[in-house]
Amino acid sequence: MPPPIDLSTTIGGRKVTPALPIVDGSASSPTEELQFNATLSSFISQNVPLEPVEGIQRRERVLVKMGNMCREWVKSVAIKRGLSSDAVASAGGELFTSGSYRLGVHEPGADIDTIVVVPSICTKEDFFGSGYVPPEGTVQDDDDNEPIRDPDSLAERIRRHRDVTNFIPVEGAAVPILTFDWEGINIDLLFARLNAPSVPSNFDIDNDMVLSGVDSATEKSLNGPRVTNLIAALVGGTEERYQTFLTVVRLVRKWAKARGLYSNKLGYWGGVNINMAVALVLQLYPNACPASLLRKFFLVFKSWRWPNPVMLTKPHDAELGLPVWNPIQAATMRQVAPMITPAYPAMNSTLSVSRQTLQILHEEFARGHNVVDKLYKDWQKEGALEKEKVESGEIWKELFEPSDFFISYPHYLSMCIVGPTQSDAQAWAGFVTSRLRKLVSDQLGRSLPLKKIQLWPKDFSACIAERSALLTHAQRANSITYFIGFRVDTLRMRGNELDIERQLQNFSKFELSRFHPLVPGMDVLPKTFGVKELPKICFEGVYEGGKVAAMKRRRMLIEADPKRIEAKNKKKLAKLKKKMEAMKRKKEAKDNVKTVDADMKQEVDEDTSESRKRKRDTDANEGDEPTMDEEEVGEEAALLENALDKIQDDAGVVQHKSRQEAEIDRQKLLAGELLHDEDYAADMGVKAEEKDRKLTREELEKQMLRDAGFVIVSDDEAAIVGGNKILPWRYGYKDSIGLKKEEKDQNDDKKEQEESKPTPFITNRVSFKFKTKFDVVELDESGKVIDKGDDDFTPSLKWTGRKGGFEFKLGERGLGYYRSGKKVVVPSNISYS
Repeated sequence: MPPPIDLSTTIGGRKVTPALPIVDGSASSPTEELQFNATLSSFISQNVPLEPVEGIQRRERVLVKMGNMCREWVKSVAIKRGLSSDAVASAGGELFTSGSYRLGVHEPGADIDTIVVVPSICTKEDFFGSGYVPPEGTVQDDDDNEPIRDPDSLAERIRRHRDVTNFIPVEGAAVPILTFDWEGINIDLLFARLNAPSVPSNFDIDNDMVLSGVDSATEKSLNGPRVTNLIAALVGGTEERYQTFLTVVRLVRKWAKARGLYSNKLGYWGGVNINMAVALVLQLYPNACPASLLRKFFLVFKSWRWPNPVMLTKPHDAELGLPVWNPIQAATMRQVAPMITPAYPAMNSTLSVSRQTLQILHEEFARGHNVVDKLYKDWQKEGALEKEKVESGEIWKELFEPSDFFISYPHYLSMCIVGPTQSDAQAWAGFVTSRLRKLVSDQLGRSLPLKKIQLWPKDFSACIAERSALLTHAQRANSITYFIGFRVDTLRMRGNELDIERQLQNFSKFELSRFHPLVPGMDVLPKTFGVKELPKICFEGVYEGGKVAAMKRRRMLIEADPKRIEAKNKKKLAKLKKKMEAMKRKKEAKDNVKTVDADMKQEVDEDTSESRKRKRDTDANEGDEPTMDEEEVGEEAALLENALDKIQDDAGVVQHKSRQEAEIDRQKLLAGELLHDEDYAADMGVKAEEKDRKLTREELEKQMLRDAGFVIVSDDEAAIVGGNKILPWRYGYKDSIGLKKEEKDQNDDKKEQEESKPTPFITNRVSFKFKTKFDVVELDESGKVIDKGDDDFTPSLKWTGRKGGFEFKLGERGLGYYRSGKKVVVPSNISYS
């Protein structure tokens, strides 16, 4: 028996241990998996290239220059503050890196995340050079309207460097940042100001005490390198294990970008999330080879019991007064897929992930596992895969195929972001992009009857807007476009058209209006498309042959859909049966029943035989037993489930649930039923756990009414009834059951007029006699309860004179008399003169 593996590490003067136990700690991967890993190595060498040595050396050279510039700037600030020569020399200042560059992923063309850590004598104004008053007569040498900055500031020093281009300062962000290109390398520079007089060269950024007395922006800036260093320490037990980690990180990043899942800003996973996810899987399987670890990655997150948190180590509180993520806090109860950073203060790095994007992620995890698992089983069979493709690694290409996003939905919405100048357009586009996930998840996803909605995280450098849009040449040149695909739930639709105007107006009013300064010419232009109306630019570089090839693939996918095939077979069989019955009746009149029966029976039997044969062939293909023993697969899944149980068993994390209950909760989460929101609180019938218990008399009577087609409304429910239910009148006139209440005091003319109108209810009367008292309400065409009035409100379509103690007005309950002194909420689109 191999010795136990210790994955704990000491960093920043503190010992850190993994949060989950090891699932499989075998000394090494089996020989079969190592041979299978050779095919992955062949694929990586040809399709996942590393940055050449020259590029790595250029990055190191740029970082050395930046570090020297930062230290010279700190010294200049110290001299300006009038400090002594010794204080100036010891002021220090250090440049740290984080993210993929710090880990050593070495992706060609990747950016570098950097943080300059400075002593307390340096301020944000010194960093950006803002608030500078230039001498009289100073001429601004910039073409744009940017304010003149202090020439001694770090921002201005970087901007004026001969090797720097595309310089953009973002001073007003929650985490101030400079973004620029230095010798063609994109660099993001953050600012961190410590509560200390100096930053020595041996400064330990991983020590929790460096956060003492810092502001919120500095805390978030320091969190980047602290989290990256802790991830590297947790997976760096051996050189082989760390190289396995880097290999799988590169593969998962390539997969996520190809499948449209790489963007934390837009609600998916970013670089730090992928790093943490792969590190977690490596903790569960510390000795797995890259191919095996990649397969386990998809298995783990396909099976993950959301909303249980993903954490590398348990949250630690250094008692410095900073908020630490806690699962029992009210703010964390609505987080659908939390992924907790390992460094203090622990926080959720996936706050932007919503129910809609989690649904997309879960589908892609399941697809990835199916592809890799099938590939492994086919590889174990002799002759199942072509030898040339196995040796070259081409068998792995299916996993990294580009997403079929632009042929997967029947409807699309484009959001074209335009600006008057390049600098204004960049700032405006960055702001709008960070809010697009709220449009998709909060506005469209919650309030519209949609089966599925997806935001494509890659923008197009093109102006895709209505032809009638009055745009200048500069606006069209400085524009980008995002696409949103969605599928409508026709059963929940009211009417034939889907109106999204209100959602777009709310998005503009409550989200986009926060941008300052809003320059004339900044705008967001929406446009709707059918799948066949999408512009050709959407398919370039994805399908060989462009849009024509994409439409052919779409037709192929539709024809290969099992549900569609089954529906066509059922329709064909029903048509044959109907034809048989018609012929049977016709022949019966001629006394040739036997002949007709024999002919039609033979025809139906042939069709049935053909369907059974097709089903047997399908079952035979699906039922091919792989070489891997089923007991081995079941044992692997059982070990993973035991590890996931560990999260629930930890005190204070979540309430313990069985595996079946956890799976039910995950499915409810993807359906939006676990979020405490009235938009998702539509009752879907009797709960699974209540089916076995005996219903009370009142519940039984309510269920009888529901079965009869009535909608039961409690006193505390919203005015709009039904939610995602199919209301009775939507089944058609003949299939509806209801009650029609007639007023006795109606005059004859009104009665004749009412009787002449078509009624959506059948004329048969149904009476119910229950011991439980039910109030029968009437609904209007939109499904709202018609307010009959009470002691505080009397409906009236026109003013009928003064009424003591009441005021005639338009409120949330409609037009009528409201009791004086009662609070009335007036709709936002109503004003009084």
